Amino acid sequence: MAESLRSFFDGLEAPDRNLVVVNRSSPDPVRALFDELLDGQPVSIEDIETETKDNGNTDIVALVENGVVVAESTLDELLASVLLINSDLYKTGAIDLANVTLPDVLRGLDEVPFRLRGYPQSNKEKLLLIIVSRVIERIAAEHGGGTLRASFQRLPRINDEQGTRTVYETLADTDVDVHVYGTGDPAALSDLSVTVHSGTTYPYRRSWFVVFTPSDDDGTHVALLAIEDEPNVWDGFWTFRPELVTQIEHHIATRI
Repeated sequence: MAESLRSFFDGLEAPDRNLVVVNRSSPDPVRALFDELLDGQPVSIEDIETETKDNGNTDIVALVENGVVVAESTLDELLASVLLINSDLYKTGAIDLANVTLPDVLRGLDEVPFRLRGYPQSNKEKLLLIIVSRVIERIAAEHGGGTLRASFQRLPRINDEQGTRTVYETLADTDVDVHVYGTGDPAALSDLSVTVHSGTTYPYRRSWFVVFTPSDDDGTHVALLAIEDEPNVWDGFWTFRPELVTQIEHHIATRI
């Protein structure tokens, strides 16, 4: 049994995965955006050229594990969903929940431990956690049932960020059992049909989690877990493994 949220990191068996940009035709600044997103992470990125380049097979990003391609996305998909996006678009609600996507090659980085910096140290790194969080919320809303548990450090953030408020209004209109966690006055969310958990201990102040367990075995189990190791620096990972998701959800429900 996990003793703390941090102990879930200790149980990870990080897969050896790397990204390969195949037949890149995009300019160097685009490649630089990709490098910035994964700067300092345990995932390398390299360019290769193949004999199919002349057939228009360009700008493919492949996720490789033990020499085998396990996922592919186009560089255009990464540009549209991540590389040309900033976090303000999610805070303001400019991106509709139904349109939030996580390219297959990033989804395939599940259970890889990341250490991510927020602004101003980095313009891109923390964005990965924001996008994965929104993807989990979208999966929960589309499923329409099950349990979602999400932490915000400060409960007022739900009201302060219009995009976040809209997402949780959408979730509240479904049959998803929504629980939110953070510091601050629960009364500020009294008009939102969610269960509010307020506290001042370490998990309330320094954790970032979004965990969805579906109401049936066929639904997608998914969790993001991050710990603020130092101000604005996060250790985090995401997982789609049902057993691990269920363990994280149980810990939050019974130990926080």
